[in-house]
Amino acid sequence: MTPVIDAHHHFLDPGRFRYPWLGPGLEALDRRFGPEDLGPELVRAGVDATVLVQTIPSVEETRTFLRIAEQTTWVSGVVGWADLTDPNLAAVIEDLRAQPGGSHLVGFRHQVHDEADPAWLRRSDVDRGLGIIAAEGLSYDLLVRTRELPFALDPVRHHRDLRFVIDHLAKPPIASGDLGAWKRALRPFADQPNVWAKLSGLVTEADWLRWRTADLAEAVDTAVELFGADRLLFGSDWPVCRLAASYGQVIDAAGELTATRSAAERSAIFGGAATRAYPGLAVSDGV
Repeated sequence: MTPVIDAHHHFLDPGRFRYPWLGPGLEALDRRFGPEDLGPELVRAGVDATVLVQTIPSVEETRTFLRIAEQTTWVSGVVGWADLTDPNLAAVIEDLRAQPGGSHLVGFRHQVHDEADPAWLRRSDVDRGLGIIAAEGLSYDLLVRTRELPFALDPVRHHRDLRFVIDHLAKPPIASGDLGAWKRALRPFADQPNVWAKLSGLVTEADWLRWRTADLAEAVDTAVELFGADRLLFGSDWPVCRLAASYGQVIDAAGELTATRSAAERSAIFGGAATRAYPGLAVSDGV
């Protein structure tokens, strides 16, 4: 039986790290969120394993996350951060893998949508870094919006041996009701076999106070059409999702939105695809 995997969540610790993105309107997230908070949610939802994802450009946060993965039974993979432009990137990765929990490192991510240059991913030094990540057998999460999607195509096509995972479906502007530009920008990625996408972060792209599951349907249906269930990963985006919904509401919405899919498709979305996007995922018996 395929384990149920939450392929995208975070931990926060404002007492230890500074979060530049934690600004006005996000005060509800300005406290510690750790394994002690998420563990009971996973048990209630029947989730067996998770992928813990970076929140800031900090190698130290990555080290912390790897230690947490070592200390829990259910954090099965860590998508960390390292400077792709660092000439010593390979050594940084080697050092991370030598840390406690280093075997749980499955990929890297950078807040590309916060870069002033929408073509940041096409920089030669960034491209070199992506090549190193590919050579190390790791994956790369694309944290982009519609603006950056066209510039991500060249790296995806250039690094055929690198698995790319589009976080949050590239943040479709659900609240606006106009998904046209997002669909056009996302569509070319469907033909790239080294690209997966996450059904995550959608409730916070909708109206936080008045969203309904039906509001997410167009984005989810588009993703299934483009990528198929085998290249779609469920992720909660906890605790960020709490701005709009509880953990239970997020997983219930995902279940409702995929209810008409076959058992094999649902098994892929809620676990199987994650093990292919992150082959190093060390899935145990669960929480």
